[in-house]
Amino acid sequence: MTFLDMLSAAERQNGSLLCVGLDPEPTKFPAGLKGDANKIYDFCARIVDATADLVSSYKPQIAYFAAHRAEGQLERLMEHMRRVAPHVPIILDAKRGDIGSTAEQYAKEAFERYGADAVTLSPFMGWDSVAPYLKYHGKGAFLLCRTSNPGGDDLQNQRLASVEGQPLLYEHVARLAQGPWNLNGQLGLVVGATYPAEIERVRALAPTLPLLIPGVGAQGGDAAATVKAGWRGQDGESTGTVIVNSSRAVLYASSGDDFEAAARQVALHTRDQLQAAKPAV
Repeated sequence: MTFLDMLSAAERQNGSLLCVGLDPEPTKFPAGLKGDANKIYDFCARIVDATADLVSSYKPQIAYFAAHRAEGQLERLMEHMRRVAPHVPIILDAKRGDIGSTAEQYAKEAFERYGADAVTLSPFMGWDSVAPYLKYHGKGAFLLCRTSNPGGDDLQNQRLASVEGQPLLYEHVARLAQGPWNLNGQLGLVVGATYPAEIERVRALAPTLPLLIPGVGAQGGDAAATVKAGWRGQDGESTGTVIVNSSRAVLYASSGDDFEAAARQVALHTRDQLQAAKPAV
């Protein structure tokens, strides 16, 4: 199955648009695990076990593992997710952006070493920074488009005088991803939940691409507004889906021994919120 096939199947099977981001920070772990970087795998695996029937995807953020020399634990976690939730695709949040042989190595890391189904990329070095990832049949790639951080305005919201129609930079990225760059049919876009009007604009420019939307939960993005702006469907099926990420709100729902149950409860509530916000089609 391609990444988009897996995503669509998980969305149907779990009735979910929710992505749980796996951003392990040992200082925030519950009692018994707190402060121990050797317990990153244990913590994340237990979160996965508690939420595997509630999500459309998982998104491990590689920096949270690499900072603690826990790449081996990430490899184990990827294997665990494929074993206990084989129907749920895994998006490696790496935000890579390089060219040539270096990009080829990053693609090999994401898809061969870690076995990810998709990866996040920075497209701002141009087409040749994206192309190596598309050589992997059926693998997905999400391009940073309109991110949730305030500093995104510095570049993404600037007008391109040299391009016909003078689009904003993020609009140009959306058009490229929907059109000439999407050679393997598996591209998507990253758009922050803190900008619902711009989610809607990206959806208009990229009507069929999956949108990976961080910023719901701890960052303050509104779940219902996000889905209304970005999700499109027909006859009950997604024609342009959204992947709404929540990390800290799920991972650190409780600092006690009940952290798995608490994480499940927050994930369940968020999943149901997202489902309820889908426009009637």
